[in-house]
Amino acid sequence: MKNKKNKPPPERSLTLPRLVWPMMVETLLFMMLGMVDVLVMSRYDDLAASSVNTANQALSVLTIVFTVISGAGGILITQYLGAGKRQDASRAAALSIALQLAAGTVISLALLFFSEPILVFIGAKDTILTYSQQYLSVVGGFMFFQSVISSMTVIIRSHGNTKLPMFVTVGMNILNTALDVILVPGLFGFPKMGIYGVAFATVFSRAAGCIVLGIILFRKIEKPSCFRLLKPFPKKDTAKFFKVGIPAALETFLYNLSQLVITSIVLNCLTEKELVAKTYIQMITVLFYIFSVSIGQASQIIIGHLVGAGKTEEAYRQGVRSHKAALIIALCASALGILLRVPLISIFTNDADVIGIASAVLIINLVLEFGRTTNLVLIACLRGTGDVYYPTMCAIISNWLISVSGTYLLAVTFGMGIYGLWIALSLDECVRGILMVIRWRSGKWKNKKLVNE
Repeated sequence: MKNKKNKPPPERSLTLPRLVWPMMVETLLFMMLGMVDVLVMSRYDDLAASSVNTANQALSVLTIVFTVISGAGGILITQYLGAGKRQDASRAAALSIALQLAAGTVISLALLFFSEPILVFIGAKDTILTYSQQYLSVVGGFMFFQSVISSMTVIIRSHGNTKLPMFVTVGMNILNTALDVILVPGLFGFPKMGIYGVAFATVFSRAAGCIVLGIILFRKIEKPSCFRLLKPFPKKDTAKFFKVGIPAALETFLYNLSQLVITSIVLNCLTEKELVAKTYIQMITVLFYIFSVSIGQASQIIIGHLVGAGKTEEAYRQGVRSHKAALIIALCASALGILLRVPLISIFTNDADVIGIASAVLIINLVLEFGRTTNLVLIACLRGTGDVYYPTMCAIISNWLISVSGTYLLAVTFGMGIYGLWIALSLDECVRGILMVIRWRSGKWKNKKLVNE
């Protein structure tokens, strides 16, 4: 096959409103997928429900690998499409799936044979260890389904189609919930499977989602023959995957590590009621920033296409528009949350002290959302251009100097408790947000793109 330059997809189809809402729905549904498992198990056995949550914590750390590979593939594909290099985009798509399948297989084998030592390492013991091991050995053993789903979803999105992955996620949720309800208690003649029922429901729904996404991908976007483009092996594209992926992986790993350190700090200094309030606040604030996550993901796709086409000024204006839109939505949602803070928190508890603490923190959280929204959107925009090192370095330095050190200083040394924690987190987000605004406005990202026109 000769390397032809085909016309990229019409740019008018790559608009923020068109891309954002399906991604937002999909993100919400994906989050609910794990919540349904825990909820169904809570009706069966509280310890089993806690065990599912514990096992999912181990899975979330390992699936960082999938996010990194698919994210790097998405950036490369959008830039190739923007530059009109359709065959190169197909090669990058095939490479993304191949790398994901390889990583997924290795992780699946590791979880299948070493699930117990992994759970012991993160602190699981006794009954929770037994339940968690049962769940992880099944779900973990088939993680390659999730790795391929992650890759195919990003490939389809990179071509401007965000609705189809959303519909697949809807189907996976419905199937997973139905199987949970049937298999856990053993309805309609099925044996009572307990935690194995939740595990098999998860695996089966992912397998079905993987098959459906594969049909969509190879009928509407690519052809199975795209894997022939991997001969000879594309070393340059692989190097670009690692160039983008390693900084993102390092940032994610060190961020998660900093959050573990912060958790260990606050567990020793916050009161029981402050810890409860913290849990409820984090559940509520997800609704505030999910818009920003979706706008950031959509903006990365659009900007990748524009940068690949050499339209850096249009990319700059798109980043500014995306940032403004996300700020307006996130701050309005946060302000509404402040106005309704007592009814919202009362959904979870009737404890007046917890309601009072959480209500005060939600007011401070308005500042945090300003910074978090800026970071979620502009970091995604910068990654869409190929500028990955600057956001990573800023995040690493700010996380540890401001979040971790600030939490210890304010929450422990000055005895400000949960309020000191939230002030430190807000400062971290706002400082990084300012740095991201400066970077975007400087235009230094204009020479960072990964493909030639």
